[in-house]
Amino acid sequence: MQEWNTICCDIVSSKGHALPWVDSIRYLGVYLVRSRMFKCDFDNAKSSFYRAFNAVYGKIGRYGSEEVILQLIYSKCFPCLFYAIEACPVNKTQEKSLEFTIKRTLMKLSRTVSSDVIKVCRCFFGITDTKLLIVKRKMKFLHKYCSSENGHVNCSQTLPVWNEKCWL
Repeated sequence: MQEWNTICCDIVSSKGHALPWVDSIRYLGVYLVRSRMFKCDFDNAKSSFYRAFNAVYGKIGRYGSEEVILQLIYSKCFPCLFYAIEACPVNKTQEKSLEFTIKRTLMKLSRTVSSDVIKVCRCFFGITDTKLLIVKRKMKFLHKYCSSENGHVNCSQTLPVWNEKCWL
């Protein structure tokens, strides 16, 4: 058995209440998972995204133009999916799962299962690849963090400057 997966005794509080060990815990809206390394779970974020998407699509799906619907999804649903992703490590499997969530949404909007059609829709409407979107959000966070006036924040390395179009 691995050290991180060892069964431990419950911790007892000063009032005698046992604090059990759990496989996952929600902290500030982020689900942390028991693992050998720091790991987050995005299943609840995907559920929140689908709930928000279904609410938007259910209200205006038949009546709104694609541009309006996609703008609402981008502004109302994407924050649910990518909440606090800047602070979470994302492995390739999780990245593909988040990408699939967006792809399925676009398939429903365009009423197709063709990956080629979805690629054209993404290009036409400017929907960024999930991997690039995560990198952009992490870089934006790091730049804000490093440029903070807070005395407790110390960035010993300089980061590349991010411009919307390219790295400088």
